[in-house]
Amino acid sequence: MELDYSNEPRSDMLCIDIKSFYASVECVERGLDPLKTMLVVMSNAESNGGLILASSPAAKKQLGISNVMRKFDLPHHPQLIIVPPRMSLYIEKNKQIIAIFRKYAAEEDILVYSIDEAFLKITPVKKLFHATPYELARKIQYDVYHQLGLYTTIGIGDNPLLAKLALDNEAKDAPDFKAEWRYHNVADKVWRIPSLTDMWGIGSQTAKKLIQMNIHSVYDLAHFDPGILKEKMGIIGEQLYAHSWGIDRSDISVKYKSLEKSYSNSQILLKDYTIQKEIELVIKEMADQVATRLRKKNCQTQCISLFIRYSNHEVTKGFNRQLKITATNNTKQLIEHCITLFRNYYKDESVRQIGISCSKLVYRTDIQLDLFKEINEQVNEYHLDTVVDKVRTKYGFNSLIHASSLLEGATAIKRSSLVGGHASGKEERHAK
Repeated sequence: MELDYSNEPRSDMLCIDIKSFYASVECVERGLDPLKTMLVVMSNAESNGGLILASSPAAKKQLGISNVMRKFDLPHHPQLIIVPPRMSLYIEKNKQIIAIFRKYAAEEDILVYSIDEAFLKITPVKKLFHATPYELARKIQYDVYHQLGLYTTIGIGDNPLLAKLALDNEAKDAPDFKAEWRYHNVADKVWRIPSLTDMWGIGSQTAKKLIQMNIHSVYDLAHFDPGILKEKMGIIGEQLYAHSWGIDRSDISVKYKSLEKSYSNSQILLKDYTIQKEIELVIKEMADQVATRLRKKNCQTQCISLFIRYSNHEVTKGFNRQLKITATNNTKQLIEHCITLFRNYYKDESVRQIGISCSKLVYRTDIQLDLFKEINEQVNEYHLDTVVDKVRTKYGFNSLIHASSLLEGATAIKRSSLVGGHASGKEERHAK
């Protein structure tokens, strides 16, 4: 089978990944070689369940360390360096990296995919630099290394998909950390990707569905009946079929706008919570934080969701339930709704993860009064929330906290200094 690519969008796209970003930054900060040093960045290292956020290439290769391991899985080695995360430092380095990218692409042609990965469309600037895409990729690698000491891995393709596949499946193991996949390489490159889950957009659950349809490889996917794929999997089936042929019509210069915005807060607890009162305390703190975010954005929620993951997955995973409510951003009301959801569905299991999400947002600042409550009580609650917000904005979250946040099991005070759920590094700028 052959496909006519003449009508497909064709550009010079780079997918750039900073190799082992967090771990590499920590190596450079210590004057160490990111490729030769065995180092891991571990969150909550004081706990036996500390989570490895990043590991250097040498640690991965020599000790078999991955980014999903816990502290108790970590092999002992005298040369292995364990450091805490410094999220504020990583964000600052990311800004410096993006500033380098702006030398090689216009702002609208840069898509920041994650803190350590980005897409660049370099078609408009090739003539300016008098360079091929491969040569431009090498220039970017040179700039990032000589300015920041970090190594970059780059996939080059006719579209974002092919560039990403080149990055993940060849460039990371290439001697110069670069690989180029074009439409004419689909049969030799894309169809020979070793596993379905190595294909962008195919996770373990999607792979299981495909295997049930007797699709065991990307080659099988490309030669399957697209009509059946659509019938069985909907629009995702069509998309997967197109991807198996290297087709991706997305344009990174057209910025995506979500149809519906939501605000959420989620945390993996440092231990199993078995006491209901302590679990509810954490839920109250999280609802308070989400309510503050809603008010900051001048919006109210009409739907609140509570996610609970139990520690013992063999019994039950937990639950995720939502409740439609009268539009509000009142802290007390949101706490009451979350506690109601929790008590209705909690099965007296130990809890390890909690999440709260607010959706169906309306943007307004007026108060929707409840006819069954005193007007003065509702107005006072509004003014109290406003005062608390102002104090915390000026003096920080810990300047005004609920007394319950001092009780056993509370997490709000500790989490107030975190960035992205991990230590910012500002508390101890030079980690040991």
